[in-house]
Amino acid sequence: MRIGISTPVVSVIPGRTADWELDAGIAEIAEIAQHADRLGFHFVTCSEHIGMPPGVWSPQLPNGRGTRYWDPLATLSYLAGKTEHLRLVTNVLVLGYHHPLEIAKRYGTLDQMSGGRVVLGLGVGTVEAEFKVLGVPFEGRGPRADDAMRALRASLSQREPEYHGEFYDFDGLVIDPHAIQPRVPLWVGGHSKRALRRAVTLGDGWMPGAPDMDTLRTMLAGFPERPQGFEVICGADSLDPVAHPDEVEETLAEMEEAGVTMVPFRPVHRSFAHYLEQLDALAVLENFTPL
Repeated sequence: MRIGISTPVVSVIPGRTADWELDAGIAEIAEIAQHADRLGFHFVTCSEHIGMPPGVWSPQLPNGRGTRYWDPLATLSYLAGKTEHLRLVTNVLVLGYHHPLEIAKRYGTLDQMSGGRVVLGLGVGTVEAEFKVLGVPFEGRGPRADDAMRALRASLSQREPEYHGEFYDFDGLVIDPHAIQPRVPLWVGGHSKRALRRAVTLGDGWMPGAPDMDTLRTMLAGFPERPQGFEVICGADSLDPVAHPDEVEETLAEMEEAGVTMVPFRPVHRSFAHYLEQLDALAVLENFTPL
């Protein structure tokens, strides 16, 4: 099981974000990413919301989703220049806000810049007000997202992409630069059965947030024929390898047994220094090989 970091500072979530993050900026983000890169962590993440109305609730975030979200393309592009090995993961990019060729060009360029380190975490989107203000349709966003993923698969690593689908239709264009990975990983966000089906049929991985492991086992059992190399990326809140290493080992072992292949590390942390200390402690606990 590989472990990345659920990047702090880039979003402010009520009840989850530590006080020190409120005034931190790109210097702290970059130092954390560089430290994680040296220790051997696998990836960093950045979410996307363009304009969030206050008080948006979700089942996994009972105190609301918050309203501060750093732009993932700008953030991950900066981190690409500060790191050498970390995969750069959008968690998640909302498909309905972008034409697939925009994503192919922008993140294909980032893939070139980073030496092939981009992973696209993709989501259908759930905030109707955000769709409305951007002038994109909220109804029917599921089928549109499916078509967008097919269009992305056809275009991400192609100089002259061609796709003819229900919502997206293009050919006769040159996308240069484009992704250098032959197959950019597409991970689907969302904790529903529909999201898992989309991930299995159109993607390379599933990002259901931080579900109960019994629920995860049951859902994965419903899709036994998953693609080879299919990733299951689940978070675990409030890990504390400094103070409670045995509990962390137990939690990670349970997650691996349930089918999780990657974990975005989200530790208990009271300060910037404490966050770095937690990275060090987990790297020792899990016997990371420094890079």
